[in-house]
Amino acid sequence: MRQIKLPETQVPLQRLHDPLLQTRGVAVSVLRLDLIHPWISGNKWFKLRLSLEQARREGRHTVLSFGGAWSNHLLALAAAGREFGFGTIGMVRGEVPRPLNPLLQAAEDFGMTLVSVDRASYRNKLSAEFLRDVYAEWGDIHVIPEGGASFQGVLGSMAIADSVQWSEPLASPRIVTLATATGTTLAGVVAGLGADVSVDATLVLKGEDRISAQVRDWLALLPRRPHAAWQVLQGWHCGGYARSAPELVQFMRQFTETTGVPLEPVYSGKMMWSLYARIASGEIPEGAEIVAIHTGGILPRGH
Repeated sequence: MRQIKLPETQVPLQRLHDPLLQTRGVAVSVLRLDLIHPWISGNKWFKLRLSLEQARREGRHTVLSFGGAWSNHLLALAAAGREFGFGTIGMVRGEVPRPLNPLLQAAEDFGMTLVSVDRASYRNKLSAEFLRDVYAEWGDIHVIPEGGASFQGVLGSMAIADSVQWSEPLASPRIVTLATATGTTLAGVVAGLGADVSVDATLVLKGEDRISAQVRDWLALLPRRPHAAWQVLQGWHCGGYARSAPELVQFMRQFTETTGVPLEPVYSGKMMWSLYARIASGEIPEGAEIVAIHTGGILPRGH
């Protein structure tokens, strides 16, 4: 079987040229994690890698995880299964739509077995009773939580910080910004950065208290050392996970026309929307340098 490793590539750090940024005296670069692999892209690779390595060590040949009908996590897992020789099972919240949407179709094309789970059962998907039935039906499998939200996912996400670079030697403050839903990538990035950087995480769903508590719990499990200050930004979720708004769609269109960087409405769009609003309002001061982490979620063309 192939070693669980993507080809060595330098993650592109793309400087943005935008009249707003020039007017406000703020430097913004985008860490293009969306370009590291056509399918196992963004933060998904970092959250999956250590779990796949564990499955390989334990001799497990099939990996199972959970997600909604538009789960980029399931797609990335399906692609990783094909790449590294694992069977994959995706337990989908609610009905599996037929015909399949482009994302689930791609996952099935990679060999993933899609299983519908009613919403009441899905809420208890990590309970001992539910998992007992899963193991009874599917045998010797390795289970990864939804979205790769595990301590292994946090440890893997720490490597994202290695690609954060600064071009302005005297910039102050230095800010890393990203979108967050489970807090997994946020915790890893915070732990991987030094204390001279702050991290702003745009929450893409409701429930800031729960996410912040989870991040604190994960950080408490890591060796004590100075790490980046961090905050979770509320008010940009448009009513909930995967919800949108005309203002968000308009911003994304204009942003991509100006910068050439594609966005999607669930994660990267909301992150950039909140960032630009805070720059425009003066909340982010002149002289700041920002690295915005693009966590992927954009299907390759033709899918």
